[in-house]
Order: sequence, then C-alpha cells, then structure tokens
Amino acid sequence: MKERIVQYALLARMHQPIGTLLLLWPTLWALWIAGEGKPDAFVVLVFVAGVFVMRSAGCVINDFADRRVDPHVRRTMNRPIASGKVGPGEALCVFAGLCLAGFALVLTLNRLAVLYSFAAVALAASYPFMKRWTYLPQVHLGVAFGWGIPMAFAALTGEVPPLAWLLLTGVVAWAVAYDTMYAMVDREDDLRVGVKSSAILFGDADRLFVGVSQVAVLAVLFLAGRQAGLGIFHHAATALSALLFLYQQHLIRDREPAACFKAFLNNNWVGALVFAGIVIDHAWS
Repeated sequence: MKERIVQYALLARMHQPIGTLLLLWPTLWALWIAGEGKPDAFVVLVFVAGVFVMRSAGCVINDFADRRVDPHVRRTMNRPIASGKVGPGEALCVFAGLCLAGFALVLTLNRLAVLYSFAAVALAASYPFMKRWTYLPQVHLGVAFGWGIPMAFAALTGEVPPLAWLLLTGVVAWAVAYDTMYAMVDREDDLRVGVKSSAILFGDADRLFVGVSQVAVLAVLFLAGRQAGLGIFHHAATALSALLFLYQQHLIRDREPAACFKAFLNNNWVGALVFAGIVIDHAWS
C-alpha cells in the first residue's frame, strides 16, 4: 500500500511543486484584487486546496495522454505510467478521484463559481491532447492555468468583470512564454516522437516569440493594475518582473536545455513578485 501511495504521489508530481505554484500565483492575484486586499479566508483556503488538487489531476491525465510518448523521452521515461509502475486504468481512477475532490471543494462556493468550475475540469482534461493537434498547446495551457481568475471573481463578487478577462489574457501570454522555455528543453525529443510545441513552430525565432509574450505580460499587468486602482508597489513589482524576464532571456540565449529549464523555473519568482506587489499595495492604501 505504501508503494502505491508513493507512485500516486509521483504521478501527481507532488515532488515537483513548480506547476502548482505557477497555477497558484494568478489565482492569488485575482483573489486579492477581487477581495480588495481582504479576500474571505475560507474562499482563499478553498482555492489554494483546489489549485493543489487540480494541478495534480492535470499531471495524471497528462501522463495518461503521453503514455506512449514518455517512454521515448529521456526526461519522462521513468514516470510511473511510462515505467509501468502505474497502469493506465489505475491512473484514470486517480484522475477521477482528484476531480471529485476538486468538485467537492468548489461546491462550498456560490453557484456562479460552480458553473465556471465545469470549464476548469474540461480545460485540465483536454490540454494534454492539444500537442497532437496544434503547435500552440501553450495557449490552451494558459487558459487552464488562468481559469482560477474568473472563478475567483465569481466566488468573491458574484460576477466576472472585464478586469478578470484582461488578467486571464496576461496569464495566457505568461504561460506561452514560460512553457515555450519548457518546450525548448524537450525540442529534440519532441521532434523525434512527433509531439508539437511552440518551440518547434518558431524554431530559431523562439527567443523572439518568448520576448514578445513577455512584453505582452508586462503590458497587461500594467493595464490591469490601473483598472484595479493599484499603485506604486504593483507598478514596481511589474518593473522588477521585467528584469526577471531579461534574466530569463539571458539564460535561454544558447538554448541549452538545463539553462532553459532554469529560466522556466524562474517564473515562480515573477508570480510571487507580482502577488507581493498587489498585497503590499492594498495594505499600504
């Protein structure tokens, strides 16, 4: 039994929290903006738990979708399904269990948030299959990772204003940037096994594509901050995020896989920095 729990934890990437954090930060941005700096504590706890559960569910369904690809990719060949330690049917049961746990959490929120949660599950379940059909699965990922934004506004205010969709647009651009860096790590393996990605689509223009996406993120953060009535601390955090983006561009300059992965991980600090700016701005005012 202990071994099964260990394998399920590995399947859900509990040992790799970066995905959870990249999903969590935009949700926290939205909760603090929608709650005007004082979001309901219970709602915050529900969303934090929901982020953890749904990110785990996304990892499980991703490995199920990639069960015939992962054994041929160096970085993923030892994952539980790829190595045969967890069966595909078993993984689907774990996915269903996690989705039910997430739905139980969202049922504690209002009706509008519950309605939006159905889209969240659909996005999480469909994303892993996008890389078979499009060279821009990162766009789908961005919508999935940013869907906590309209849900947060729905849960706290009972509506989803234009500001929420603006923030979601920024998160999509951010996900496109950091997931392209991530795709640069696996580009050679992806080409060999026939998986699509933005890193393959843009080729030698990958750094330019990432840079344009990063500029779009900064523009949206600035505009969203103005719409939300945020001030100097938010704008300072946005400016410091620009420096982190420049650092990431420096890391990926030679397209060396380890450096590209380091640049991907660095985006956690972007999310944390923006959140800190929002929190301090509200506290200061």
